[in-house]
Amino acid sequence: MNAPRVRGIRPALLLAGCFLLAIVVAGCSTKSKTTFTFDLNLFIDELRPDAPGVAGVIYITVVVSVLAQIIGVVLGILAALGKMARLLPLRWTSNFYIWVFRGTPLVVQLVLLYYGFSVAHIFDWPDQYLLDYTIKGSLFAAIVILGVNEGAYMAEIVRAGILAVDPGQTEAAKSLGMNYRMTMSRIVLPQAARVIIPPLGNEFNNMLKTTSLIFVLGVIETYNHYVLLQVQNFRPFEAYLACACWFLLMTTVWSLIQGRIEKRFARGTTTGSSVANGPGLRARLFGQGATSSGLGGH
Repeated sequence: MNAPRVRGIRPALLLAGCFLLAIVVAGCSTKSKTTFTFDLNLFIDELRPDAPGVAGVIYITVVVSVLAQIIGVVLGILAALGKMARLLPLRWTSNFYIWVFRGTPLVVQLVLLYYGFSVAHIFDWPDQYLLDYTIKGSLFAAIVILGVNEGAYMAEIVRAGILAVDPGQTEAAKSLGMNYRMTMSRIVLPQAARVIIPPLGNEFNNMLKTTSLIFVLGVIETYNHYVLLQVQNFRPFEAYLACACWFLLMTTVWSLIQGRIEKRFARGTTTGSSVANGPGLRARLFGQGATSSGLGGH
């Protein structure tokens, strides 16, 4: 037992590694009754953007992500300000909101607030009508619940950004006769945005992937589309691989956009040069050198 410790390997870790290796070997050595052949043509057909239904579900995924993130940012700002307020009821309300939605699984929130509220007749999630468009109740619920959940995480990100601003900025604003609203909107929040933008981008990246959970509400988005597709053709590997490729494409595109946004907000600051020469696309995709990733993430 001492030999593994001398080499820097703990016995428990070595035992766990051997156990996992045994499971992998056993799984790979199991003989299947049928042979599997990858259907490249089917995979390409299911991956094409002009394939039936693909463009629509990608559009739903992006729209739900954007709208839910906007709701999350607004609620996050309000919750962060409430948590830092002097009034005790505001602090209690904000802390309770953050505690509940950060402490329960998102999938539980989805089914509770949609199915549970509907059965209890607390809120029935009716269809919404916007101009000539009809937003189904399930889709409306998905946007709202994802946004409310995101607000709990954004609250801590916004609060960290506000605390990063030099307190002297607030004192200077007060000396100029600015009230609290003007100080926050014109002085504090614009400077805090430079700190908030990187983790906010990470949160939106996560939101794009989190939309795959709204299938529990019956919303046909990217993931649910390929679930139904593989049920029809009995080719789950090709269908789920195409689904993974689409999510990978969406998050990659957003990583490029996020990099441009961060460089834009870093102009004219002492950290501007470090941001310009900071993490590239590879670091963003594989999580290398992300100095602000600790502020976000679920």
